[in-house]
Amino acid sequence: MSKSTVEPAVEQPLTEAQRQRSRHIITAWIRELALLPVIVLLLVIGAFVNPAFMTANNFINVAQQSAALGTVVVAETLILLTGKFDLSLQSTYGLAPMVGAWLIVSKDGQGLGTEWNPFIGIAIVLLVGLIVGTINGFLVIKLGFNAFIFTLAMLILLAGIQVGIVNGRTIYHLPDAYIYLGSQSFLGVPVSVWVTGVIFLCAALFLRYHRVGRAIYAIGGNTEAARAAGIQVDRIRISVFIVGGLLAALAGLMAAGQVVAVTANQGNNLIFSVFAAAVIGGISLDGGRGRMVGALTGVILLALVTNILVLSQIQTFWIDAATGLIILIALALARVIGTERG
Repeated sequence: MSKSTVEPAVEQPLTEAQRQRSRHIITAWIRELALLPVIVLLLVIGAFVNPAFMTANNFINVAQQSAALGTVVVAETLILLTGKFDLSLQSTYGLAPMVGAWLIVSKDGQGLGTEWNPFIGIAIVLLVGLIVGTINGFLVIKLGFNAFIFTLAMLILLAGIQVGIVNGRTIYHLPDAYIYLGSQSFLGVPVSVWVTGVIFLCAALFLRYHRVGRAIYAIGGNTEAARAAGIQVDRIRISVFIVGGLLAALAGLMAAGQVVAVTANQGNNLIFSVFAAAVIGGISLDGGRGRMVGALTGVILLALVTNILVLSQIQTFWIDAATGLIILIALALARVIGTERG
C-alpha cells in the first residue's frame, strides 16, 4: 500500500506590481504616521511649558477650538484628492452662518428683524454652502475656469458680501438651536467635537471602501485613465465641491456657536490653517494621495502648536509664522520621503 506524499507548498515570489504596491502602502503610512512622534514630542514640551497643558479641560478646549477647522480640512481634503482645490471654503465658513443669523435674529441683535424659526436659519446656512459649492464645481469643472483664480475671486466676493450685509457689525442674540453645535456638550465632550469625529470617520470609511471614494483617488492620480475606465470624472469632482461647501457651512455654524455670535470677520485666514493641516497630514496638492487619518493628525498637530504658543503667552502673530514654518518643513519632508510629485 503506497503512502501518499504531500509536497510542501512553494511560496510564489511577489510580482513587481505587488512589490511596488507594498512599497507604496508602507511609504504612505510612514508619511501619515510620521506626525505621531512629533505630536508626542509636543505633548512633552507642553507639559514643561505650562502645568495647565496636560489637564483634561485644556485638551477639551483644544479639541473644541479645532473642531470647526477639522471639518473644513475634511472638505478641502476631498477636493484636493481629486486634483482640485477651493480657496473660497474660508468665505463660505463665514458667509453661510452670517446669512442664516441675519435672517432670524431681531433688530436688537443686529439682524434683519424677521425673527424666523432658528431651524429655518440652519437650513439657510446649509443652502448657502450648497449653492456656493455648486457654483464653484460647475464653473471650475464644466466651464474650465482656473481653480485658483476662480475660487480666490469667490473668496473675495463672499467675504465682501459677509461684511456688507451687516455693515461690518457682529450679530448676536442667537437662538439656542442655532448655536447648539458649538455651545453644548455630550458626556462632557463638546458636540462639535463629536460631530467632527464622525465626519472624519465617515469620510475615511467612504474613501477606503466605497467605489466613489476609490474613484476619487483614481481621478486625482490620473484623470484621463479614470475617464478611460468609465469613471464619471466631472460628476464626482462637482460633487466633492458641493460636499465641501456644505461642510464649510456646517463648520461655520460650529464656530458661531462657540462664540455665541457671528462676526463680520469670521473665517479670516482660515484657509491657511486648512492647507497647513492637509499638507502636513500628507495630502498631496497634486491629488490622488493622502488619507483622512493623516489629515486628522495634521489638525491635531496644528492645534497643539497653537495651544502651546498661547499658553507660553507668545504674541499671536508668531502663531501665523509657526504655521508657515510647519508647512515648509512638511513639504521638505515630503520631498525627502519621495511621496510628493514634482
